[in-house]
Amino acid sequence: MTGLSLGAAFLMANSSIGPGFLTQTSFYTEQLLTSFGFVILLSILLDFGAQVNIWRCITLSGMRAQEIANALMPGLGHLLSLLVVLGGFAFNIGNIAGCGLALNILTGISFVQGAILSGLIAILIFWIQEIGKMLDMVTKYLGIIKIGLTLIIVYAAHPPILQAVHHTFIPEKISLLAIVTIVGGTVGGYITFSGAHRLIDAGITGPDQMKFVTKSAGTGILISSFMRFILFLAAVGIVSKGIHLNKDNPAATVFETAGGRWGLFIFGIVLWSAAISSVIGASYTSFSFIKHLKSSIVKNEKTIITLFIVLSTLIFAMVGKPKELLLLAGLLNGFILPFALAIMLIASRKLPLLKQFKYPLWIELSGWAVVLLMGSMSVFAVIEKLANK
Repeated sequence: MTGLSLGAAFLMANSSIGPGFLTQTSFYTEQLLTSFGFVILLSILLDFGAQVNIWRCITLSGMRAQEIANALMPGLGHLLSLLVVLGGFAFNIGNIAGCGLALNILTGISFVQGAILSGLIAILIFWIQEIGKMLDMVTKYLGIIKIGLTLIIVYAAHPPILQAVHHTFIPEKISLLAIVTIVGGTVGGYITFSGAHRLIDAGITGPDQMKFVTKSAGTGILISSFMRFILFLAAVGIVSKGIHLNKDNPAATVFETAGGRWGLFIFGIVLWSAAISSVIGASYTSFSFIKHLKSSIVKNEKTIITLFIVLSTLIFAMVGKPKELLLLAGLLNGFILPFALAIMLIASRKLPLLKQFKYPLWIELSGWAVVLLMGSMSVFAVIEKLANK
C-alpha cells in the first residue's frame, strides 16, 4: 500500500513539475522576488482544498471524474473530458519541447531531434511493461532526481532565506495572475485527476480507503510544493543579485548563473526529468478521460497514448517556441480547476452513491472556497493579462 500511495503521489507531483513548472516559477520569481513565496503558500492551501475533495469523490465512488460528471448530468462528463484533454495536450506540447531543449543542452543535438528522441523514449516506456507498475517506478525515481539536483543549485545560489520566509507570510506585493497560473500549473486541468485515477485503476476505492487516499493526496501536494519552494529559493538567489533571467528560458539562467557550466548541465538533467515525467503523466491521465467512451478504446490503450505523444511531438516540431504556450496552458488549467471541482462537490451531495457517505464539512467548505477564489481570480487574471498587453 505504501508503494502505491507514493506512486500516486509522485504521479500527481511529477505531472505538475514539468517545463511549465520551471518556467512559471522562475518567471514570476523575477517579477515578485521574495514575495513569490506567498504565492506558493497560497497555492498549497488551494491545492489541498482541491485535491482532497476530488480524490475522495473519485475513490469513494470508484468512478473516474468524467463518469461522475455524466451521472450528475448527461453530457457534462464529455465536456469535462474535452477541456481536460485539450489542457493536457497543450501542456504536453510544452513538455515535449522541454525534452528537446534538455537534450540540446546535454548533447548538442537540435531541439526538434531531442524532442523526437524523447517522444520515442516516452512511447517505449509505455510499451515495455504494465503501465501501472511503470508509472509508480519511473515517477518516483525522476522526482527524487529533480529534487536532489535542485537542492545543489539552491546551495550554490545563496538565496536570502530569512527574507524569503518573511515575505512568504507577509508579502510586499501580490499578483493574481501569478496565483492563478501557479495553481493552474500545479493542480489545474488533468493534474489533479492523475493520482486519483491511478488509485482507482489499482482498485483503491470505497470509504475504508479514505485515510489512505487523503494521505496520498497530501504527500503529492507536499512533494510538488517542496520542489516549487526550492526552485523559488534558487531563482530568488540569482535575481536578488540584479541578474536578469533569459526571457525565452528563465530557469536555465538560474541554474547556469548558480553553477556555471555544471549548473547548466544539471539544468539539462532536471529539465529532461521534469519534461519526460510530465509527458508520461499527461498522456496517461488524458487517456483516462476517454477510456470510458468505448470498450475498444481500453483495448488499444498503448496505441492511443502513442498517438497522443506523436501528435504533441509533431505540433512542437512545426510550431516551435513553447514559453507562451506553457504560461497560457497554466492559465487555462486554472479555469478548468473550479469548474471540475464544483462538479465533484455537487456530485458528493446529489449522487446517491456518494451522499450516503459522511463527508467532513470542513473539507467540503475548503473545496467551495477554492471554487470561489480560483473562479474569481481567474477572471481578474485574464483582465490583468489583457490590460498588460
